Amino acid sequence: MDRARLRHLLARESAEAEARNPRSRAAYARADHLFGRVPMTWMNKTAGAFPRYLATARGARVTDIDGHEYVDFCLGDTGAMTGHSPAAVTAAVQHRFAELGGATAMLPTEDAEWVGAELTHRFGPTRWSFSLTATDANRWAIRLARAVTGRPKILVNSYCYHGSVDESLIVTGPDGTGTARPGNVGAPCDVTLTSRVAEFNDLDQLERELAHGDVAAVLMEPALTNIGIVLPEPGYLDAVRELTRRHGTLLINDETHTFSAGPGGCTAAWDLAPDVLTIGKAIGGGIPAGAYGLSAELADRLLGRDDLDLVDMGGVGGTLAGNALSVAAMRATLEHVLTDDAFAHMHRLAERFEAGVGAGIEKHALPWSVSRLGARTEYRFSSPAPRTGTEAAAAGDTELEDFLHLYLANRGILLTPFHNMALMCPDTTEQDVDRHTELFAAALAELAG
Repeated sequence: MDRARLRHLLARESAEAEARNPRSRAAYARADHLFGRVPMTWMNKTAGAFPRYLATARGARVTDIDGHEYVDFCLGDTGAMTGHSPAAVTAAVQHRFAELGGATAMLPTEDAEWVGAELTHRFGPTRWSFSLTATDANRWAIRLARAVTGRPKILVNSYCYHGSVDESLIVTGPDGTGTARPGNVGAPCDVTLTSRVAEFNDLDQLERELAHGDVAAVLMEPALTNIGIVLPEPGYLDAVRELTRRHGTLLINDETHTFSAGPGGCTAAWDLAPDVLTIGKAIGGGIPAGAYGLSAELADRLLGRDDLDLVDMGGVGGTLAGNALSVAAMRATLEHVLTDDAFAHMHRLAERFEAGVGAGIEKHALPWSVSRLGARTEYRFSSPAPRTGTEAAAAGDTELEDFLHLYLANRGILLTPFHNMALMCPDTTEQDVDRHTELFAAALAELAG
């Protein structure tokens, strides 16, 4: 690739973004009382000199404060996989908060059992508890795993994503051993004291790490997503399950992003059998919500322990977890929005998106690839597609990503800013997908000169 041409195009698109968005630029400049000038520092991980500011959002469309409308393939990095403000969730939240009254009363609602039963139907685990984020669901699942096994360490995959869980901020170093992930902020201790790491799709490394006998649980996504989609090789997940059982280690599937694989995520689609399942983001339709599910046998073992404080200050739970508003939103989402028919529609569109990207890559004979996980599709700057997290991290190209993101955004398409990921929602249309295909092809033609 002609890097000088790429830098020229990137500068052109950056200047265009600044010129098109004066109100967003001014809002960012005024934000002196925000840490990093944004509500959460990750909002600075965007192509261009400043983020666009949200005005309105509905379905698969968002509008910024400068009046530009976008087809939204980011969808809150999965948090809005339902589409923005779906009618059923809006009605349920309005009914709970405005008509019935109350969001947080420290009392259970009958909706919670409905949601638990539906999550069992979809994913398998039979005992459920709620959180407000998947990060907390993972934190609490880790504590339960340590409690029930008596073991101190958690094993994750290199360059995994499980939110800001301390134990997950470990990667495989150049010598193949675990080391802190670069940029780990204020780590409470050396991450190797709490964690072990194995590359995704590397069974030999996994077995070597489990052989130490100190791993309480393997916490993993059935497919890596946040370092770009890395799909499991044939037989890999079955072998992970066999190895964890052989070594007396629990298996936790984090389906927060891999929920895109279908109504029951990868666990249902691929007939997986984790001991614990965690999920968040999309199940609340945009309202903060998360959950973790346990097998009945595991739940009974934990509840039968007199030495575990599961109801007060034992380290599991939060005052707002399972509140009436978030549970009402989860019920509406699962009952009316992310249905079997909705997933079938989303998967068809993702296949169409994948085909359009693949055609562009093939036309220009680029050493790139495109991967899909149900309703989620991503293009990668390597071919073949990466098979491990470390390979996926090495395949990044910040300049190229920024050019593509700005080129698309300046013409009305939003991708997930962390990577080249596009997610479909029930409101996405074929015309939306085809517009991306058209612009992607145009961007490649510009790069080719």
